[in-house]
Amino acid sequence: MRAVGTSSAAVSWRERKRLETLRRITDVAMDLFLTQGFEETTLDTIAAAAAISKRTFFYYFTSKEEVLAAWQQGLPKEFKQALLLETPNGSPLDLVYRVQLRLMKDRDTGHARAVNRIIRENENLSASNQVKFLRLEQAVFEALIQLWPDIVRRDELRTVAMVAIGALRLALDKWAAVQGEKPLAGFLDREIAQLKRITPR
Repeated sequence: MRAVGTSSAAVSWRERKRLETLRRITDVAMDLFLTQGFEETTLDTIAAAAAISKRTFFYYFTSKEEVLAAWQQGLPKEFKQALLLETPNGSPLDLVYRVQLRLMKDRDTGHARAVNRIIRENENLSASNQVKFLRLEQAVFEALIQLWPDIVRRDELRTVAMVAIGALRLALDKWAAVQGEKPLAGFLDREIAQLKRITPR
């Protein structure tokens, strides 16, 4: 319930300020992780660079790990939205792979490579990173059942979501093994070609 005397405009302004501060903390922290190293960056350093108090930092995040999680959590939503813009023609698997290739080309940047390295070098971050793939799989499945609502196809679409994200994980592992020196899309394309041979059409 909205507090008495609080206008919708004021609520909207407060929400915008909250999002601006959240984005500033995340951006500043990511820059520090990349330039100073994840372990070497302290919460005090992040707060000072973002021009906030440490107390304010804890209002938004409880740890450095949460900052990295926030940076990554937009991908499932982005993936789902991109899928829903597609026309449900042909194979669901082909549609998912097409969207994957497009999104991965956009994310194959020096920034993404550095973040990927930070995550893989930290045992706790690497373990928590697995949750991202589960969310991606669920996002793909939710989009597919909107595009193909026939309940008879639910099991097929769940398999498609699992296989598609499996292909992405394999591609990311191989991309990381060469430290991002070759395009991620190339690894994904090869995994797609291989896995399509053993998945339902």
